[in-house]
Amino acid sequence: MGRKYVFDFDSTLTRVEALDVLAEMILEGKSNKDEVVSEIQKITNLGIDGDISFTESLERRIKLLNAHKDDLEGLVTELRQKISKSIESNKEFFQNYADDIYVISCGFKEFIDPIVKEYNIPSERVYANTFKFDADGNIVGFDETNVLSAHNGKIECLKNLDLDGEVQVIGDGYSDYVMREAGIADKFFAYTENVHREKAANNADHVAPNMDEFLFVNDLPRNISYPKNRIKILLLENVHPAAFENLSEDGFSVELIKHSLPEEELIEKIKGVHVLGIRSKTQVTEKVLDAADKLLAVGAFCIGTTQIDLDSCKKKGVVVFNAPYSNTRSVVELAIGQIIMLKRRIFTRSTEIHNGQWNKTATNSTEVRGKNLGIIGYGNIGKQLSVLAEAMGMRVYYYDVGDQLALGNAVKCNTLEDLLNVSDIVSLHIDDNKANKNFIGEREINQMKDGAILVNLSRGFVIDIPALALALKNGKLGGAAIDVYPEEPRANGEFFTELQGLENVILTPHIGGSTEEAQRDIADFVPNKIMDYINSGNTVDAVNFPNIRLPKQNKSHRFLHIHKNVPGIMAKINEVLANYEMNISGQYLSTDNEVGYVITDLDKEYNKDVIKALRKIENTIKFRVLY
Repeated sequence: MGRKYVFDFDSTLTRVEALDVLAEMILEGKSNKDEVVSEIQKITNLGIDGDISFTESLERRIKLLNAHKDDLEGLVTELRQKISKSIESNKEFFQNYADDIYVISCGFKEFIDPIVKEYNIPSERVYANTFKFDADGNIVGFDETNVLSAHNGKIECLKNLDLDGEVQVIGDGYSDYVMREAGIADKFFAYTENVHREKAANNADHVAPNMDEFLFVNDLPRNISYPKNRIKILLLENVHPAAFENLSEDGFSVELIKHSLPEEELIEKIKGVHVLGIRSKTQVTEKVLDAADKLLAVGAFCIGTTQIDLDSCKKKGVVVFNAPYSNTRSVVELAIGQIIMLKRRIFTRSTEIHNGQWNKTATNSTEVRGKNLGIIGYGNIGKQLSVLAEAMGMRVYYYDVGDQLALGNAVKCNTLEDLLNVSDIVSLHIDDNKANKNFIGEREINQMKDGAILVNLSRGFVIDIPALALALKNGKLGGAAIDVYPEEPRANGEFFTELQGLENVILTPHIGGSTEEAQRDIADFVPNKIMDYINSGNTVDAVNFPNIRLPKQNKSHRFLHIHKNVPGIMAKINEVLANYEMNISGQYLSTDNEVGYVITDLDKEYNKDVIKALRKIENTIKFRVLY
């Protein structure tokens, strides 16, 4: 007996309502286009929701359309481009199960037949209305004897078919739901990929946001093994809304919370979450990771990752991504601006004016041209600062623990002391390695030139703040710009630092990378890395994992296996695959000292027991079937 699958056409198999599209095409360039299209859409929705009879909806729309037979060819061409995204990616299901698939639509066979024919569904299994034409080919009406032209016609149509076995209806509207309500269909799936109609969703046995979900629930062959709508993503700390949009648009279930969560709250919240997105305040500790029963990846929407226990993530097979480049320009521009402000003593003069005092003077006010800029940390930010500073006529010196190639005329210093001795301005751009605590302390400040200025847009703990405050008070240093602090509040509010109230000191609340452009770039970069990993297994730019990039395969299955890096695992994986007669079409392995990550593409259907066998291999950390 088996199952029979009854699909709606408009807004289910296609992303659109065909008559709405036809109206758009016919009225293109006409002055009343918007008005008529809007009216047709309104009538369409009234009919779909059952608020007016379907016959009335059809009559009113055809009258407004004034269409011709010749217009239908263009409509079919247009509809071919508008197949629902997940229907298209699961075309194989329609081709393989065509004998059990029916289309029952209140649309018209003239445009439905040519579309579904490409999905192996023949005209005799398409039940729809047909147009009436006059002698000149104008569409003047529809066949009123067809049961589908009447109100609740789908019930009559399905009843007449008298299908054997379990009948499942997949559609977006009231007219699809009523078949289930009338008792002639066993299940109704509200298909919401294109439009979410409350009436249909509320009366559904199951809401299917895409075809993958429908196939998953029915345990049918599908394009991806686990529907994206079942993958939960939690974004904290008010990350840019574009991140939410990017991930939601790709089909994931995304929740956005505006603040960071303390450990206890995060332990509760992270249960069932597959991807966690954070900024710098949320602490992803070992306890949090122990509670994370489904976690696959963490996205840090910033450069730093010290707030994440990277080792614990690796041991649990959780891949971590960050945004090492996205805010580079923002930080560099702020550094340049602060250097100029400090050298010209702008804030001192500005404060005087605000207090009603006029003090026009050139004392201690100098140009930056010809001055020596010392850059500590010659990474992405340090290098770009080097280029811009040199373009402004500064002489650039840099110091980095790694072997970094000089850009332009920048001079490499072999020791930190050499750089501090020569620099009029010192700008810090070092990473969040814990060994960098108090990197600049009393000793280093004393090695700086008298009257030099210090800029820190890197990490709060790299400067000994009491030592800096003392040097500013006693005149050893001529000024400072500080954007980061050893301890920062979790949310906006009151804040104290010993540097408050000191002259020629610019204090900002960790906003080096806080520009709209940087946050937007991060909101694109990090989700793209996450989606790439979830969708194809790629780990390029992962902070804590072996890097693999590989193309998505269409005609194969992909298994992802993360394991402890001990000898013989690869042999065991391939032994299991050989026992189940799996044919490997491609295999990729990358390891570091602790973990191995292997991706295997297989080009035949497989016995589900192979998955259990692969999970059971000793030293397996995580196993996932992609598609």
